[in-house]
Amino acid sequence: MNGLTIALRDIWRLAWPYFTVREAGTVRVGRFSWTGQERVIALGLVAAIFLLNFAQVGISVRISYFNRDWFDAIQAKNAAEFWRLLFTVWVFWVVILIISYVVEYVLTSALKIRWRTWMTRDLTDRWLDRDTHYRLQFVSDGVDNPDQRIQEDVNKFITLTLTLTVGIVNQVSTLVSFTVILWGLSANLTLPGTQTAIPGLLVWAALVYAGAGTIIAHIIGRKLIALNYEQERYEANFRFSLARLREYAESVALLRGEPAEKEHLGRRFREVITNFYAIVNKQKYLTAFQQFYGSSASVVPYVIVAPFYFLDKITLGVMTQTAGAFARVEGAFAFFIFAYTTVAEYKAVVDRLTGFRQAIAETHALEETATKIALDRRGGDGRIALSDLTLGLPQGRAIVTAQDLAFAKGQSALVTGPSGSGKSTLLRAIAGIWPFGQGRIAIPAGAKVMLLPQRPYLPIGTLRQVVTYPALPGAFGDEALAHALQAARLPQLVSRLDEARNWSQTLSMGEQQRVAIARAILAKPDWLFLDEATAALDEPTEEAVYRSLKAELPEATLVSIGHRSTLHKLHERRIDMRADGDVFVPAEMREAAKT
Repeated sequence: MNGLTIALRDIWRLAWPYFTVREAGTVRVGRFSWTGQERVIALGLVAAIFLLNFAQVGISVRISYFNRDWFDAIQAKNAAEFWRLLFTVWVFWVVILIISYVVEYVLTSALKIRWRTWMTRDLTDRWLDRDTHYRLQFVSDGVDNPDQRIQEDVNKFITLTLTLTVGIVNQVSTLVSFTVILWGLSANLTLPGTQTAIPGLLVWAALVYAGAGTIIAHIIGRKLIALNYEQERYEANFRFSLARLREYAESVALLRGEPAEKEHLGRRFREVITNFYAIVNKQKYLTAFQQFYGSSASVVPYVIVAPFYFLDKITLGVMTQTAGAFARVEGAFAFFIFAYTTVAEYKAVVDRLTGFRQAIAETHALEETATKIALDRRGGDGRIALSDLTLGLPQGRAIVTAQDLAFAKGQSALVTGPSGSGKSTLLRAIAGIWPFGQGRIAIPAGAKVMLLPQRPYLPIGTLRQVVTYPALPGAFGDEALAHALQAARLPQLVSRLDEARNWSQTLSMGEQQRVAIARAILAKPDWLFLDEATAALDEPTEEAVYRSLKAELPEATLVSIGHRSTLHKLHERRIDMRADGDVFVPAEMREAAKT
């Protein structure tokens, strides 16, 4: 019971925010449009879907009485009544029923689209805001495949929530309506062979029959919930590995890494198959029971009612109506027997989305509790200044201390030191994305700070979108883009601005790094940090790129991380990360030669 309560709570927390959102939404039907709060539209769609379900149950009740009268006409060989009932009752209500199902499908589809649009945007915003997508790696076990959770799990959650909710509402209304009928039909029935009357005999028989079936189905299939959860994870891992291989196809080919990739992909796929076989092993027993239950359910109502017909206590029409009502009541009681596989899949999806939201919440809590770095973006002395700063690893070990370090406007500085000495961590702390540490970092008010990593991010799209990222494509004209590419020593790309492709696989690493340089020239930051951002360039091109940066950004401060000795002459300052016990401390070196 406690597990059910937790599951219902998780479902509520995932679903309810959409139905309370106050943002504006628009409904369009042909030329008609109406604008109101999205929650009003959502609740209106839900209400309409429920009303249609109630109407469908009502029509089913009416058709059950048609069946009674129709079979009584057959028993009495009353042809006129047979045809009258068929054309004036059955045809009319079946047409109405078909129309209601079509309208329900359209309304349900509209609700799915609107709900998925809102929920996808909400989760995407949560994932990207406050550097959460970067910091998720630091919480507990991290989160596997957030892309799948946003794309696939959201879609499944909404589809399964509506399927199960509408199904439950339909079954409850069916249960109420047909229980009344079945109770009334049971009024004059006694236990076969006796004179003992039990009020609602057939209702109790349906309840016992369905209850026993539900208990057996749960015993057989309860392990499917955990197995479905694992299957989602294994499938996502395998898909991610394939996408990762495509991204690094060149590196794999150069290293002749195909055998290793085959082994890795084979291992991932074996996880998928092994777990799938485990699901099949459990599902086969559940399927066998479901088929047995479903097959027996088609005859059990007649077996129970037949003795009363043979004793002439009921007519053929009443027998068919009673059997039909029994089947509908029993079907409502047994809803979860046939929905058990769906429920198992649904529970896995709910757990994944709940885990994703909890990980995001942990990341925000990490920012508020673990981070003691005061990032002052209103520094008044025109410098980026670090004071009493200690940076650590997620495990808590300190790696860098900087008591008093500053970068003045218009100055260039080179940060050197051995690998693992915290150079990149220092720049990420200044950028505001490294959460572990304490101290103070002051940044001048309104200053534009830009950090170029060693491997730049190139979105899939036109080259124009790639070069202007993260600005929108229309933020810069063709002339500015051409100038930036030429300054970054990429004149060959000027004519390809509107060419769309996966540029991270088209351009060499050196070209990708120069695209990032072109971005910086367009963005014109006040402080530009380069984390080995020219490491893939040959030395003459690297020097030319630095000269372009100084020419295009004469007022900007350039702070570089690098290992090449040729970088020394391209910077005015050199700061070396030196070991002091277990930590590294930035130490000022002699001035580098000015260029």
